Amino acid sequence: MTHRIEKDSMGTVSVPEQALYGAQTQRAINNFAISGQPMPTAFIRALLMTKRAAAVANKRLKLLSEPIADAIVQAVDDLMDDAQLMAHFPVDIYQTGSGTSSNMNANEVLATLASRILKDDVSPNDHVNFGQSSNDCIPTAIHISAAVMVEDALLPALSHLSEAIMRKAASVDHCVKTGRTHLMDAMPIRLSQSLSAWSAQILQNIKHIQSLQVSLQHLPQGGTAVGTGVNAHPDFASEFCASLSDQTGITFLPADNVFALMSAQDTAVSLSGQLKTTAVSIMKIANDLRWMNSGPLSGLAEIELEALQPGSSIMPGKVNPVIPEAATMVAAQVIGHDASITLAGQSGNFELNVMLPLVASNLLQSIELLTNIAYALADKAIATFKVNEANIVASLSRNPILVTALNPVIGYLKAAEIAKRAYQEQRPVLEVALEMTDLSESELMSLLDPIKLTSNRLSP
Repeated sequence: MTHRIEKDSMGTVSVPEQALYGAQTQRAINNFAISGQPMPTAFIRALLMTKRAAAVANKRLKLLSEPIADAIVQAVDDLMDDAQLMAHFPVDIYQTGSGTSSNMNANEVLATLASRILKDDVSPNDHVNFGQSSNDCIPTAIHISAAVMVEDALLPALSHLSEAIMRKAASVDHCVKTGRTHLMDAMPIRLSQSLSAWSAQILQNIKHIQSLQVSLQHLPQGGTAVGTGVNAHPDFASEFCASLSDQTGITFLPADNVFALMSAQDTAVSLSGQLKTTAVSIMKIANDLRWMNSGPLSGLAEIELEALQPGSSIMPGKVNPVIPEAATMVAAQVIGHDASITLAGQSGNFELNVMLPLVASNLLQSIELLTNIAYALADKAIATFKVNEANIVASLSRNPILVTALNPVIGYLKAAEIAKRAYQEQRPVLEVALEMTDLSESELMSLLDPIKLTSNRLSP
């Protein structure tokens, strides 16, 4: 590989000849050979959006010449369409805590491309980064990338999951199964009622995530180094947000207090906490599916998940609940990301948080994971599972807990005697109750009718 020599304020650095970046990016590559993981694509795209909006704002404010600003805008647009975008942004996640290396990476790449477009020198610091600092650009890019992913990806995915659950619930409303508390037999419940709980969980998560969107859409851009706005025009923040809103179709506004959004990451921590709650809901749904699918001979076998792939390299014919298992791993990872973001969020020392790249990476990965697993659960598990009605009916008919319905008529203690005898003799409750009470068979059939026992709370 041939190299060229680039110069920055610290001296000269050898950079690959074809690289679009310059000296500061190369120093970061040399210094941070840690994980081999670059920043998320969504974050890089958001960072490029900040550079485009800044160029437009500075042109409107007559702080950058029109040719230079237009060249930067064109450079951003070209990069956004580049299939090899991430090849130009190799800086490791584990870098300087402000994200300065990623900011300069963007500045250098855009300066190179803008210089080629303009056929004149465009400076990474004096032009691309004009009126900006890593200290406001990186927190801004975190908010932008999260806001765009939540709006365009996560919320539609969760809505799709909720709708798939309710469609399935409607199709199985006639199925009454044994309810379970403590993993033990309990009173009957309609399968639709059980599924309605899943949908309600997801809808509540959607509502809580939506409540954070306004906070995400407030940006600290314009605060520059410490929040005071040094070297930025007083109207830069408002012009920046107007340009960014035009780019994204999402309304972004200047922060009410830029000092707070630069020195802390409370909004990101809040969103991460809600992503964790969503992960907990996903875990619950996935585990319910696994339990109901267990068997097929020695488990509950209430449903049969779609067979997607062989389940064992040694046991022929075995099929496993692979999508719910993937969902539980996603949930575990999101919960872990939240723990890291929580620790990172408290690392705001005075005027700057210094774990910003970690916050960005974990937050965006959590959003991506939840988006993808929501579609997988909806389309490859919930929409396609079959109900084993014969197993459900057989299990329900032997359930001694049905005797609970007789409590108001014969009393708790008598009902307990019937339940214990029915369990010991493995006989239906109705038969035993017919022997141990004065109630007629028709009365008992009416009192113990599983459909009636689920009707105090109608299916949603």
